[in-house]
Amino acid sequence: MEFNVQYILFAFAPIFFGFIIWEVWYLKGRKSEYPTAQYSWADTLSNGVLALMHEAADAIAAIGIMVVYNTLFGYHLFEIENTVWSILLLFVMQDFLYYWFHRASHRIRWFWASHVVHHSSESLNFSTAFRQSATYPISGMWLFWLPLIALGFQPETVIAVVLFNLAYQFFIHTQVAPKLGWIEFIFNTPSHHRVHHARNPEYIDQNYAGTLIIWDRLFGTFVEEKDELPCEYGITDQIQTHNPITLTLHEWQAMLKDVCAPNQSLWHRVKHLWAPPEWGKNKEKTEENKGFLHTRAQS
Repeated sequence: MEFNVQYILFAFAPIFFGFIIWEVWYLKGRKSEYPTAQYSWADTLSNGVLALMHEAADAIAAIGIMVVYNTLFGYHLFEIENTVWSILLLFVMQDFLYYWFHRASHRIRWFWASHVVHHSSESLNFSTAFRQSATYPISGMWLFWLPLIALGFQPETVIAVVLFNLAYQFFIHTQVAPKLGWIEFIFNTPSHHRVHHARNPEYIDQNYAGTLIIWDRLFGTFVEEKDELPCEYGITDQIQTHNPITLTLHEWQAMLKDVCAPNQSLWHRVKHLWAPPEWGKNKEKTEENKGFLHTRAQS
């Protein structure tokens, strides 16, 4: 992968760190107003280490992924040159596919095993954007961009658009930004993304947008942030650790444990991989209820 494509996010690093420093300063003395936005050394360092692990894993996987992309590009359907209009089209199409990647990352446990890392903090601030998983190459984020390359968009251009999309998303990880008027109808904003990070039953698994919120509005996954319902951050089965290795692997371990559990059909073992993350827990509750009813019937 070419240097100027692979390191786009590094080029943004001074801007990212500048916003983090500003947010730390702004939040000082406002703990009662923004209790879950405060920076702590443990959480922030954990986010930073996770970001470095993520970048290292992406750099290692990039060689193999680019071989796949370039091979597929050899069979592309259309000749698409890099112009303003083609890149604008690519931006919209990639954002559409990002929506489905992000939705899959919440509703398919195999993908959730990676994405859960990003949601595992009970705080939300700019540094949370760095909280990424090193296992995305394994779960297969890169698979979602294959249709773009098959159409004829150049692999390096696709990667660049993906990275710019991710760079934009850094700026929506904050609690200090208010709602932004008409922008809220078209673009993903801090308000929309606060809802996405919330574990409140009314908010959970909503607002999957990358850059454009229009996909959520079209596909029925949009929920507006409500002043009377403050966001509670984290995951439903909250993991109480700042250890980056544990944060990266805990859901993979839990998923594989469920796959290997005794007294299951092959169908149920496989379903632990592709069913929603809560499926196994709901199944256990159903079995418990059946057992309870059976016991009552016998008594």
